[in-house]
Amino acid sequence: MYIVTSYPFAIFLCFITMLCWGSWGNTQKLAGKTWRYELYYWGYVIGVLLLSLIMAFTLGSNGEAGRSFIADLKQADMGNIGSAFLGGIIFNAANILLSTAIAIAGMSVAFPVGIGLALVLGVIINYMGSQKGDPVFLFLGVGLITIAIIINALAYKKASSGSQKVSTKGIMVSILAGVLMSFFYRFVAASMDLDNFVSPAQGMMTPYTAFVIFALGVFISNFLFNTILLKKLISGEPTNYKAYFKGKLPIHLVGVLGGVIWGIGNSFNLIAAGKAGAAISYGLGQGATLVAALWGVFIWREFKNSPKGTNRTLTYMFVFFGFGILLIIYAGQ
Repeated sequence: MYIVTSYPFAIFLCFITMLCWGSWGNTQKLAGKTWRYELYYWGYVIGVLLLSLIMAFTLGSNGEAGRSFIADLKQADMGNIGSAFLGGIIFNAANILLSTAIAIAGMSVAFPVGIGLALVLGVIINYMGSQKGDPVFLFLGVGLITIAIIINALAYKKASSGSQKVSTKGIMVSILAGVLMSFFYRFVAASMDLDNFVSPAQGMMTPYTAFVIFALGVFISNFLFNTILLKKLISGEPTNYKAYFKGKLPIHLVGVLGGVIWGIGNSFNLIAAGKAGAAISYGLGQGATLVAALWGVFIWREFKNSPKGTNRTLTYMFVFFGFGILLIIYAGQ
């Protein structure tokens, strides 16, 4: 299988993750013009599963080092399989809530609040599980990102006080999504031998195998979570699966594209975790908050009707977030 051997390249892959994780929401915004986000989400989940299998049978099955996907799957311990699967279930619950928050409040609110919170809590959780990186710089970076989240909340408050009224439900759903999201990565990371991808310990999985099991957890749990959401919506009018099958192929493919984009980021992130460590790899990947906020502010114009001074507040948010990301990178040197 393919293995990352240098820290700078691992950081590069984490930046790709950041771009992917921060950009998939654009496909939901595009589909949302004519398509309920609950229906979009099925295409997204299918895209994640397809991408995990493609990675497993290509990069995960070729090369001289490590175990190939099929060989690795055969020797995997059921406890580790269950851990990665549980990570998928937790992620799916969190991501459905994030999709709801995007539909209610937009990307520039849902991501900085939800994923920003997931970054802060997730870095702490993953560092406790695998202590790689300088804790001083790591948590100083997390502290700056926390300030950025608070600043974003202030910008949201300004926007809500102007002509652009947004329900506080968006903030609450984002917070719940963030808390759940902070836990999923630890379960996936625990199923892998982060210290040795070349010769993983018996029973533990490579990142490619762990991603497939994780994606299966997402896919299977979606039959429960999304069905509940279709019947008892947090936002909008109830719908059903008949509406899903009435959708034309292009609109389904938009959802699949969103899942593929997120899946590329996740696969690169898990591959990089062996060299960068779970806390740093996860923390940088969740810098997606900054990318999504940029999309929301400058492309989707989600704050265009906000009161004077909101843009300055958003600028401060981006600055603190950027410096926080740089400190997290430095922590791994």
